[in-house]
Parts: sequence; structure tokens; C-alpha cells
Amino acid sequence: MSQLSLKQREAGDVTVLDLSGKITIGEGSVQLREAVRGLLDNGKNKILLNLGDVSYVDSSGIGELVSSYTTVNKAGGQLKLLNLTKKIQDLLAITKLLTVFEIHEDEGTALSSFK
Repeated sequence: MSQLSLKQREAGDVTVLDLSGKITIGEGSVQLREAVRGLLDNGKNKILLNLGDVSYVDSSGIGELVSSYTTVNKAGGQLKLLNLTKKIQDLLAITKLLTVFEIHEDEGTALSSFK
């Protein structure tokens, strides 16, 4: 059984990925990578990652978030984060990545922030 579950939904021209479980080395980070690359391959480059049900992110998972962010930006798109848990927010603060990602608490605000 997979440690990470991804559900994809559309909100206008933004694709929301609802993630639950763990983003860790191996299957979890590979799933995230493939999901983001798949969206880009299909011309969907406005991506909102809902991390509200993600219980754990290891260093590989953080690396994958950064890699996904970079890949989407290079493709001319935007990747934003939604609903960070306190633990993930602390992790991004420690790694100084809070300033890299655009982070939202409210989905409506996040969706309207895409140009």
C-alpha cells in the first residue's frame, strides 16, 4: 500500500492535488514527481498542492517539493502550497524554504492568486 495518496481535481484552470499520507524517499516522492510531470505534459501548469492531510515529509520529500517547484517554474507555470500543517511549516522554516514557496491557508485565496 502506498504511503502517499494523491487526488486530482480541477478548479478553473488550476489543478489541485490533494495529498494525504507521507512524502518520503522512494514511492511517495516518486508519486509526487510523476503527478507533477504528468500535469505539465498535459499542458496544466497552474498547480496547487494541498498538503493538509500530509502527516510527514522527510528530506527527500522536501527535495521533491523544491524540484517540482523548479520544474513547474521552468515550464512557465506556477506551483503553490495550501494548508501546511504546523510540522511542515516548521520544516520549511528551518530549511529557509518558506520564502521560496507561495503558501496559502485558504483555498479560495490560493485559487484567486493564480494569474
